[in-house]
Amino acid sequence: MNAQDSAGPSPIIRVEGLSRTFHLGRHTSVTALDDVSCELRSGTCLAVVGESGSGKSTLARVVVGLEHADSGTVSIAGTPVQPTTSRRRLRERARQVQMVFQDPQGSLNRSLPVGATIDEMLRAHRPDLDRSARRAQVLDLFDEVGLTERHADAKPSALSGGQKQRVAIARALAAEPEIIVLDEAVSALDVSVQAQVLALLKRLRAEHGLSYLFITHDLSVVRDIADDVVVMRQGRVIEHGTVDEVLDRPRDSYTRLLIASAPRPGWKPRRGLRDQLLGRDA
Repeated sequence: MNAQDSAGPSPIIRVEGLSRTFHLGRHTSVTALDDVSCELRSGTCLAVVGESGSGKSTLARVVVGLEHADSGTVSIAGTPVQPTTSRRRLRERARQVQMVFQDPQGSLNRSLPVGATIDEMLRAHRPDLDRSARRAQVLDLFDEVGLTERHADAKPSALSGGQKQRVAIARALAAEPEIIVLDEAVSALDVSVQAQVLALLKRLRAEHGLSYLFITHDLSVVRDIADDVVVMRQGRVIEHGTVDEVLDRPRDSYTRLLIASAPRPGWKPRRGLRDQLLGRDA
């Protein structure tokens, strides 16, 4: 994405010319990112949308340092992000950026109460807190995300999917980050729970001054959470702009396809819609 309006918030994440190719064998490779550039403005939410395989999750993983890029740069708050194995540097990055995944189960130990995962995060990032202070902070964080002490002392198997996702959000908040990357964080939830978690995310963003990089394949949730949108296809950015610009006045046929395919009340898939909108015979 090109630079935003100079009157608006400055970018807290700037991605420029990012490329990443995965080599699956001697003669097979997949280009996940192809010269991708975009910006997340401070205090806003940037939604990155596209079908599975469009490169959006690879972009998120490069931003948080879980993947490396073949070329291009990522800057956070004006500082270039460099690959590192230094525990100190990784901890510093974690204080800036946290990630919430589609399936929170991976960050939860099935044999321990879910509050333990928050306590672990606090021990890593808040060495000034003793055990009783960490416990108080754990309960404060659970309260912030709409959970109780009973939830904190429960094992993952006793919680619903929506409750486990709230635990994952509390875990991210424990590091006191500036940015949270949400990779399909509401896509596995049913519609009513999804709406509740989106409302929670909006409230937390306002209260903590957070910036969100929101990865999703579902355009039906974008207007409710995002300020700006990047549309990706086959590793490339094909459209970008504000939510109103992209959703109300899409320029690309692929964006129109995604909008037309988004579930809504009374929605029924139309036969041949993809071919029709992409200019092909059904």
